[in-house]
Amino acid sequence: MENIEGTTAQPAENISQESDTGKPKKNPFLSRGCCESPKMYQKNDSVFQHSCSMFDSYDWLNSIPSPQGQALFNIMEVRFKNNRKDYFRPPPDMELEVGDIVAVEASPGHDIGIVSMTGEMVRFQLKKKKQDSKPEDIKKIYRRARLTDIEKWISAVEIESSTMGKARIIAEQLGLLMKINDVEYQGDNTKAIFYYTADDRVDFRELIKILAEEFKVRIEMRQIGARQEASRLGGIGSCGRELCCATWLNDFKSVTTNAARVQQLSLNPQKLAGQCSKLKCCLNYEYENYLDAIKDFPNTDILLKTKQGEAAYQKTDIFQKLMWYSYISNPSNVMAIPVEKVIMIIEENKKGNFPERLEDFSHITEAKTIFDSSLGQDELTRFDHL
Repeated sequence: MENIEGTTAQPAENISQESDTGKPKKNPFLSRGCCESPKMYQKNDSVFQHSCSMFDSYDWLNSIPSPQGQALFNIMEVRFKNNRKDYFRPPPDMELEVGDIVAVEASPGHDIGIVSMTGEMVRFQLKKKKQDSKPEDIKKIYRRARLTDIEKWISAVEIESSTMGKARIIAEQLGLLMKINDVEYQGDNTKAIFYYTADDRVDFRELIKILAEEFKVRIEMRQIGARQEASRLGGIGSCGRELCCATWLNDFKSVTTNAARVQQLSLNPQKLAGQCSKLKCCLNYEYENYLDAIKDFPNTDILLKTKQGEAAYQKTDIFQKLMWYSYISNPSNVMAIPVEKVIMIIEENKKGNFPERLEDFSHITEAKTIFDSSLGQDELTRFDHL
């Protein structure tokens, strides 16, 4: 069950309608998986679509019928803003489907979310995330969202952007060394979660008082890391595709420079760092494959001894199984030797046997290119005569 979370389709255009200024207006509900803003006097059956959802889950058990006599799993996955999902238990007499807008239990009050998964697949999701499915630990789904619920939900979501802007100004006026990255209002418009990043510990007690007085809601502050910040902001990576952490990757694992060394990558921080200023998560994607590939490679610190001289290691082509060596006395002449021949030479050296020369085992030879300029422009001293 490694890839339960499935890949995400490309999000739809993040535009709903034109604003008063004539410019395209962004759809604030796109972060909830809604291709368009919900309407108060419609059923809103087609508002939620998998193609518009970040971190969408593919239910590959949907077309498989349950065993005869087995009751359906009575816990549902409900999605909120961005990648925030939770699991709730519906009332016994309520039949819900994916895409239904529901009012769920929150602390305090209630929240509004969208059912994103039902059935046996939810059981595997709970197992993957190591969450207990005991009845007393699972929150409740109260009802399908009513007209008043959707009205409050729409008004709450539409002010999130302006609230974040005002909160940033207030934090700057207080001199707090923090960055407010996102704001999420609860569906009943009684609570707001402020996500922020900071290098050091921040005393935001005064900030909470001012924000509560300014916005007349309960305030909750949540600190997130640099990777979570990049996930919420999104963007395009150096590969030309949308960031993995903004589309499907929600399980962040530590990335070390050893992953770059094993893959023979240059230890250049500008190339190895992502938009979060941390090492790119994709360095871990092929790391285990490289580890398996280099298990049979000899130690690169061992010198190859021949009658012509000793040769030192230069570089490796892991998947072609070639190791490049050059004589210590002539480092410009680099030779590619198959791994099995390198192992054979090392074993012979241990026995006291030395081959005639390394060129006899070479697969490829790279000679140093000498640039010869008849005009003398390759000489540094040419500037002395000006």
